[in-house]
Amino acid sequence: MQVRFFPSIKSLGVYPLTLKGLKGIVLSPFIHSDIEHLYNNSIPLFLLSMALFYFYRKISWKVILYGILLSGLITWCIGRPANHIGASGLIYVLVSFIFFKGVFARHFRLVALSLLIIFLYGSMIWYVFPVEKGISWEGHLAGLITGFVFALIFRKAIAKPEKYVWQQPEYNEEDDPFLRHFDENGNFIEHIESEIEPETNVDSEQRSIKVVYDFRKKEEGDD
Repeated sequence: MQVRFFPSIKSLGVYPLTLKGLKGIVLSPFIHSDIEHLYNNSIPLFLLSMALFYFYRKISWKVILYGILLSGLITWCIGRPANHIGASGLIYVLVSFIFFKGVFARHFRLVALSLLIIFLYGSMIWYVFPVEKGISWEGHLAGLITGFVFALIFRKAIAKPEKYVWQQPEYNEEDDPFLRHFDENGNFIEHIESEIEPETNVDSEQRSIKVVYDFRKKEEGDD
């Protein structure tokens, strides 16, 4: 819609150190120069968002919303006097956050995710420097800094591995109904004897006599 019908929207990006450029802090991630720019940002943003919501569901929206605001504000402070647009700043926020969060967590799944992020997007580190004209390296650097800061802030929100029943400290093998089907040699026992001793015939007979006695006594009392 922007490229086809509203090209003037492109002027609503982050323009550093100006009051009118402040609105770009919120609007710039939704503004792109052309379809190719939008396409190049959409795929990594989609994949990184999936990883964020899967592994860090509880803080995912905080990372995205606060990431847009903080990275945009840093861009507004350090950027060149130009119009900075695009969602690449948010992409750098997610790359930086997911990588450093996995390193700080020291959990094998999250570390593996960090290594995967480096494998896929490690080359993006060069674009936090002014290596190519027309690219907002300031926005990329702002996103990288923001992601690192968020990884420190949300350091305690580590995804803990799931513990099974037999991994609990109070677990007792003798109380496990499944393991009771195996003898000391590991042989499966289809039918196991109940630990509750069945009532003897004497106990059943005495109980029946007591019930009849109580019933008759109640009838006599009613009369």
